[in-house]
Amino acid sequence: MRKKSVRTTYSRKPKKKSTVFSTKIFGYFAIGFLIVLVLSVGYHYRSGFAYYLGFKSRYSSHTDVFSEARNLKVLEKNEGKVVGIDVSEYQGKIRWSYVDTLEKKYPLRYVLIRATVGNDRVDNQFKRNWLGAKENKMIRGAYHYYRPNENSLEQAELFIKTVKLKKGDLPPVLDIEKLPKEQSIERLKIGLRRWLKTVELHYGVRPIIYTGEKYYDDFLKEEFSDYLFWIANYNFYREEIQDNWLFWQFTEKATVPGIDYNVDVNIYNGDLQQLQFITVE
Repeated sequence: MRKKSVRTTYSRKPKKKSTVFSTKIFGYFAIGFLIVLVLSVGYHYRSGFAYYLGFKSRYSSHTDVFSEARNLKVLEKNEGKVVGIDVSEYQGKIRWSYVDTLEKKYPLRYVLIRATVGNDRVDNQFKRNWLGAKENKMIRGAYHYYRPNENSLEQAELFIKTVKLKKGDLPPVLDIEKLPKEQSIERLKIGLRRWLKTVELHYGVRPIIYTGEKYYDDFLKEEFSDYLFWIANYNFYREEIQDNWLFWQFTEKATVPGIDYNVDVNIYNGDLQQLQFITVE
């Protein structure tokens, strides 16, 4: 005989009150933590926010409030060290007579100017920037943007042909940021050495190397320890230059009079007299 099927229904068990209560507590805790975090950041950068909100014209800045606040905090933390900028064709035609201070308080004493790129290109604003910086009585320096997959000696020759250093100029700079696609890291390092040695032999002064902190740690720190470094690091938690950095590029988002686009700002690890000491004699 076929049995009748009996349909059984099950009711969903209600959530335990303790589970609901725990979820609410966790939610309140998370919200509270976020509020404390925001307030802490605001307090930490309070002088920067106050300056920005109280005195900045809404037409004068290309940067955001957080970048401005951090920039001011870094400048305050490194009081007494020399502030400067670096520029290239990406900053357009600079009105050099207006380039004087950052945030109307920190004098801009030096500028590092891109001269050449790879083995075949001169920055289209280099000549204008090189002369303009000199006329504006700024300590100037020139850098070469290195292309890993191009001949290192040809790149060095282009830089030497383009840049005529004079007394009072900063040593030449090699800018290395990219990894090679057509050769090994070891071959890249050989090429960098060739560029550095060729340029040093020509100018009679040891070049400086520019790179990012991660690139420096991973590829250059050990084998190029006989060189001085200009390091880029924009992390918000870093507010002071490290002892072993010659220059620190701490932001790519700053507003400078006479320049229509965002500018990189750098701190030299010393005072003006020490900066003048490392210039070409």
